[in-house]
Amino acid sequence: MACKQPNHRRAKVDWTVYKKAYTFLSRQNDSAFYYFNQVAAESKDSLQIAMSYNIMAMIQSDAGDYYGAQESLSLALKLLDERQEKDRTTLANVYNELGMSSTNLKNYTAAVDFFDKAIHFDKDENLKSLSLNNKALAYQKKKDYGEALKLYRQLIRKTKPNSTEYARILTNLATTAWLNAPQYPAAPDLLKALHIRQREKDLWGLNSSYLSLAAYYANNRPDSALAYAKARYAIARELRSPDDRLEALGMLVKVAPETEVKRYFSLYQDLGDSLQTNRNAAKNQFALIRYNVERSKAENLRLQKDNAEEKYGLLIRNMLLVTALLILTGGTVRVLALLRKRKIRQELEKQEAIQETRRKASKDVHDSLSNDIYLLMKRIKHDAVLDRDWLRQHTEFLYRRSRNISYEILTDNEEFFSERLGELLKSFGTDETKVSLVGNSPSLWQKVAPDTKLELKYILQELLVNMQKHSRAANAVVKFEVQGASGLITYKDDGVGMPENTVHQNGLTNTETRINAIRGRITFGANDGKGLKIVISFPLSKQIIYV
Repeated sequence: MACKQPNHRRAKVDWTVYKKAYTFLSRQNDSAFYYFNQVAAESKDSLQIAMSYNIMAMIQSDAGDYYGAQESLSLALKLLDERQEKDRTTLANVYNELGMSSTNLKNYTAAVDFFDKAIHFDKDENLKSLSLNNKALAYQKKKDYGEALKLYRQLIRKTKPNSTEYARILTNLATTAWLNAPQYPAAPDLLKALHIRQREKDLWGLNSSYLSLAAYYANNRPDSALAYAKARYAIARELRSPDDRLEALGMLVKVAPETEVKRYFSLYQDLGDSLQTNRNAAKNQFALIRYNVERSKAENLRLQKDNAEEKYGLLIRNMLLVTALLILTGGTVRVLALLRKRKIRQELEKQEAIQETRRKASKDVHDSLSNDIYLLMKRIKHDAVLDRDWLRQHTEFLYRRSRNISYEILTDNEEFFSERLGELLKSFGTDETKVSLVGNSPSLWQKVAPDTKLELKYILQELLVNMQKHSRAANAVVKFEVQGASGLITYKDDGVGMPENTVHQNGLTNTETRINAIRGRITFGANDGKGLKIVISFPLSKQIIYV
């Protein structure tokens, strides 16, 4: 969580609701979000509104809604002026939070830029050190270990030895050095940091130390790795941190004996499902709070306009000397008012339709994850000896998809769609089957409506799931192209093909339903006499119409 802003008390600014919102932080974050959103909607002070958006973003990040957090932070930046001294502390906090959300979204280059801006505006040395540490972590995640080590060494020289801050930087420094050179003996520094945190009873620090030690020992001392992973899981439960519990279970799946792997994986799966459900509920709650506020503002505007019309009508009736002119003017005003009311009503109906579409899409995405879970469970159930690397990779892949599930529903129309789609489709490749993509360019997807992109992604995912389950193909190719006013996707593989009179199961039935929703067509045939060829055509720049 980013550092909290001090209360900038200024004359003629009412802080009552802001302070009330602050009391709910970390206890009832949905209530805190509600009242900070009320401040943002009703306050006349730009700095107070920006501070509210910043804390709303922190709440959204804690719930895993990183894209929603970036939206709130963008609104905050629009209200801040870097030339104004009073705005600089909040600017530093906003840029630091933007850097953290970018790190969580694996956009490390952007994260470094945001942390540099935070450091520029930080006046407090402690806050500047925090931003420097966050910048170093972004470099580490980016695998630019040299830059990360420079920053960690700079920080540790300025830190009081044997303090909890010293332990944090020492852990990060040793971990980065080991990642940079696997032969680096990181254990002494990691254990030194652990002892400092044990002495200071720094539970969150212990959580970090156990993670680092478990990862360090995973490949050469599995017994030690298992002990630290179990310790990490226990302290994550004490901290009531489901994210850390889930990460600890993922490590236990990797290092536990064969007899315990299934139990840990079952716990991992149950916790992941529960965590995602809770996060989706929180994200939907944030969106609903904002939607209700906007709807209330629109309704108030409507009532104000109605009252104005009524008063104006009374005035017209009393102005007998200019009857003809006032009849004309009154008619014009009434027509304009009706048009304005109609626009407000249409906007509300549009928002309600969007909410319904998102609920449908959320259910579809939840269903689509069952294919990946099916694949994991099948391997666990039937493989006599588990391939730990395969299990780890697919577990991490499933976890990453589940963490970003809500964003995929809401924002599949942004500029990184082609990159994310490519990662998804290529993830179906195995040692036995190579998956290749042709023409998956951002310029193509810019011509496709958001709802159409969402449906096409799930259609392609379903085709690749069926390929993986049934085709026994060595090669599969997905080609994207534009033909006139239509988009064309051609899937080919060299597998066993599709037998005649195939009965469509739920997956293919859902595929045909989705194709119909985007007014597209799908045809099945042989790939040059063998394997399977599927051609999907769809209109460009058309919205889905649900009937």
